[in-house]
Amino acid sequence: MISTTKTEIAAVPKAGIVQLLPILFGFFIMGFVDVVGIATNYVKKDFSLSDTLSNLLPMAVFLWFLIFAVPTGMLMNRIGRKRTVLLGMGVTFIGLLTPMLAYTLPMVLFAFVMIGVGNTLLQVALNPLLTNIVSRDRLTSSLSVGQFIKALSSFMGPIVAAFAGTRLHNWHLLFPIFAGVTVLSFIWLIATPLHENKEETRTSSFSACFSLLGDRMIIFYFLGILTLVGIDVGLNVSAPKILMERTGIPLEQAGYVTSVYFVFKTAGSFIGALLLAKWSASRFYFISATAAVIAMVALLFAHDSSIIYAGVALAGFACANIFSVIFSYALLRKPGRSNEISGLLVMGVSGGAFFPFLMGISSDAVHAQWGAILVLLICCIYQWGLSVKVLKS
Repeated sequence: MISTTKTEIAAVPKAGIVQLLPILFGFFIMGFVDVVGIATNYVKKDFSLSDTLSNLLPMAVFLWFLIFAVPTGMLMNRIGRKRTVLLGMGVTFIGLLTPMLAYTLPMVLFAFVMIGVGNTLLQVALNPLLTNIVSRDRLTSSLSVGQFIKALSSFMGPIVAAFAGTRLHNWHLLFPIFAGVTVLSFIWLIATPLHENKEETRTSSFSACFSLLGDRMIIFYFLGILTLVGIDVGLNVSAPKILMERTGIPLEQAGYVTSVYFVFKTAGSFIGALLLAKWSASRFYFISATAAVIAMVALLFAHDSSIIYAGVALAGFACANIFSVIFSYALLRKPGRSNEISGLLVMGVSGGAFFPFLMGISSDAVHAQWGAILVLLICCIYQWGLSVKVLKS
C-alpha cells in the first residue's frame, strides 16, 4: 500500500485539453532518444566498429541521466517544470542538428551527448508536470498515454532512417526532420499558459534528494527503471544484429525489426492506458513482467526469423506500460517530493548506457548474440521479481 498524508493525496485539479495536449506532445520529443538504437547500427557499419565499441554509443546518450537527473530535479524546484521542459527541448534541438554539420564519429558522439542531456531534462520534468494537470487516480493511465505517444515517436525513427538511407541515400537526414518537430513542440508549449504551485518552485539539496533512498521501495523502483531502460535500449541495439547473425539479411532490412518492437510497444501503451484506468496496476505489472521473461527466452533460442520477430513483438508489448506503473507508484509514494523522486528515478534511465555495453562485452566474449540476450533475460527476471513484490504489497 502507498501511504500518504491527506494533503499529499489531494487530487490535482484537471485542466482543459488545450493545456494537456502540448504536454503530451512533449512525450513525442522524448521518444527521439530511442533513435540511438537504430543509429548505433548505422554508425557501426559506417565506421567499422566492433560490438563492444558500437555498444558504447548508447552510453554517450544515457550516461547523462545518471549525472544530470538529480541536479535537474533540483533545477526544476528553482525554475519550474515547464521551463525545465523547454530547456530540454532546446538542448535536444542542438543535438539533432549536430550530425548535419559534419558526419564524423566525434560529431556523432557530441550529438548523442546533447540528445542525452536534453532528454534527461525532458524525462525528469514532463512526468511530474502531468501531475499539475491530471488527478491522482488517473496518473498511471495518463503516464501510459504519454508512453504511448513516446512509443509512436520511437516507432517512426527506424522507418525514417530506412527511408532516408534507401531513398535519399543519407540515413542521418532523419535528424533535421526531428529537429523541426522539436521546434514546433517548443513553440506550442511556450505559448500555452500553465499554472505551477509556489511549493513546486523551492530549493533542495543533494542530501535531501538522496535521503529518499532511505525508503527501500524507492531503491527497488530505481532499479526497476534501470533494468527496464536496459531492456528497451539493449533490445533495440541487438535485435537487428540477432536477425543478421541468424538469418543473414542485410542491415537495411534487419533495421525494421526495431519498428516491430515499437509498433507493439505503441499498441501495448494504448491498450494499457485504457486498462490501467480500471485494472489493478500491480496485477497488470506482474502479467507484463512474465510476458517479458517469456519473450527473452524465445529470443535466446530462436533461429527462425518469424520467431525472432514474434519474440521482439512480445517484448515490446510486455514492456509498454512498466515504466508508467513503476513511475506512478514512486510518485504516489511521496507526492510532496515528486520533483526529487522524478530526478532519482530518471537516473535509472542510465541503464540504457550500462546494459548495452555489458551486452557488447558478453556477445564479443562468446562471439554470438545469445550472450547479449542473456543480459536482457537477467533484467527481465528482475522485473518479474519486483512485480511479485509490488503485487504482494
